[in-house]
Amino acid sequence: MRQNSQALSKPKQGRKVKVIILSAAILLVLLLTLGIVYQLMVYPPSADAKAAMKSDKQVTVSIGQAGYRFEPAAGAEAMAQPNVIFYPGGLVDPKSYAPLARKLAAAGHRVYIASMPLNLAFAGQNKADAFIAEHPEERYVIGGHSLGGVFASRYAAEHLDQIDGVFFLAAYADKAGSLAEAKFPVLQLTASNDGVMSPEDWDKGKSFMPSQTEYVTIEGGNHGQFGSYGAQKGDQQASIAPQEQLDLVNGALLGWMKGIQAGKQ
Repeated sequence: MRQNSQALSKPKQGRKVKVIILSAAILLVLLLTLGIVYQLMVYPPSADAKAAMKSDKQVTVSIGQAGYRFEPAAGAEAMAQPNVIFYPGGLVDPKSYAPLARKLAAAGHRVYIASMPLNLAFAGQNKADAFIAEHPEERYVIGGHSLGGVFASRYAAEHLDQIDGVFFLAAYADKAGSLAEAKFPVLQLTASNDGVMSPEDWDKGKSFMPSQTEYVTIEGGNHGQFGSYGAQKGDQQASIAPQEQLDLVNGALLGWMKGIQAGKQ
């Protein structure tokens, strides 16, 4: 009887092993499929953005654990304050903001672009900690594009003593990131042809902004051209070229930061 029971248990064990192997194979296929779908959802950097990731005589580009660093190279314009921390839009590769970071760095500002887990800012709200820790004695502004702007403001709201200003690119503050009582300068840039950002949510967000907020609209610009990754789903067609929008955003940020620097001297 004992031999018969052992003989019967062997087929059962074999079936269990097969079920485990089959389940593991199905799970692996599912994970691979999800990985492929996720990669298809992420907006990759344009050719211009990839080119902007290379160091040259003006700007040195390097990679750290928390993201990318753009610094004025030796012999370039003297280092200006404040440093800039940038949170990317949702599902946008951080390298897509390299053209803007390069322009700001060429003007003298050290710029950090956070690399978010799964390219979603809510998964890396405190990435700014690592950047500020590099030069804690220096000044910083923080901001971001779209979803990145929301979580940049949340970080700033929790670190008011470490931040000298917040900027929003097609983004707004929410209740959790309210800056209504903040004393530092705030800049909000929007685009007239933005088909992604909700006008209703943007209007509600005004109640979480301080009275000194500066509002600027880029006529003819759209949501996607705040970065360099091509057309975004649901966006409207821009009536200005990507380079023109980039130049306008860069100019607005530099002018705003000059005011911050002058106010701290």
